[in-house]
Amino acid sequence: MREEVREFVLAQLVDMNYDVEGIDDDTTLGPAGVDLESLALADLSVRVEDKFGVRFSDDESEELALMTVGEFTTAVAGRVAQQV
Repeated sequence: MREEVREFVLAQLVDMNYDVEGIDDDTTLGPAGVDLESLALADLSVRVEDKFGVRFSDDESEELALMTVGEFTTAVAGRVAQQV
């Protein structure tokens, strides 16, 4: 599941016109890595929520910006697993 989430996240970043070359599990989603601004991070979160049926609270937006791609995909996969 984690790999499926990772592939989806990278595909969405490409769709959002972000360069994913060189992005790995240690790349942060926020300014120090992918450089997602708050609106782009919200867009990515909504896309992930719609695809996988998970939810992120408004309070989590700052936490998401500090996460790495690996941490984010692991968190999403964990939430999906809890729903089963």
